[in-house]
Amino acid sequence: MKLKEVMKELKSMGNAQTCKTLKRHGAPDDLYGVKVGDLKKIVKKIKMDQDLAEELFATGNGDAMYLAGLIADASSVKKSVLKKWVKSTDWIYITEYTVAGVAADSKHGWDLGLEWIEAKKESVACSGWATLGGVIATREDEELDHKKIKALLKRIEKEIHSERNRVRYVMNGFVIAVGTYIPSMSKEARKLGVKIGKIEIDMGDTSCKVPYSPEYIDKVVKMGRLGKKRKTAKC
Repeated sequence: MKLKEVMKELKSMGNAQTCKTLKRHGAPDDLYGVKVGDLKKIVKKIKMDQDLAEELFATGNGDAMYLAGLIADASSVKKSVLKKWVKSTDWIYITEYTVAGVAADSKHGWDLGLEWIEAKKESVACSGWATLGGVIATREDEELDHKKIKALLKRIEKEIHSERNRVRYVMNGFVIAVGTYIPSMSKEARKLGVKIGKIEIDMGDTSCKVPYSPEYIDKVVKMGRLGKKRKTAKC
């Protein structure tokens, strides 16, 4: 499919209520309001197409940018493209899910995540923590830098309550990722979750809730899914 054809299909799938909901979550004004389920119908037609993904992302249309992440080829995406993407928007659906998901699946994920968490711009720092969590969720334990992960947990313990709003959210998500995907560090992550307690985050005009990390980790353990890795960090 070509760019014009995809954009035409996205426009036809737009939904006013979905558009309203997404804008409450920070979506840009340039938006049709396409449901994720409908986006995935388009993905089935396209499969993976990195060139088209970059064209879609460059439109600035929220639906197109999200779709770009779903069809992006993480095996070939360039680090320069990911760096460009992460700075292009503040919308959490793109920074914390689309960009972070593609980055985590790529060979650049760990290095970019560590670079981005140091960013002054809140959305970039958020993408960094989300990327690191995605790497932990998808890579085998022996591929992970356990020493660095322990250091990051200690950093979270010291900084999470004084960090910026969304950074607190993704830091909490990182603790959950460690506790659910790395069996040897699960108890340590849970203990940290208890110590830092429930995280206060302004979720805006939404009904979204912040997961309490110890409860989330316990639920995963009870389900017998501790250490069950994901095939992809994209969603």
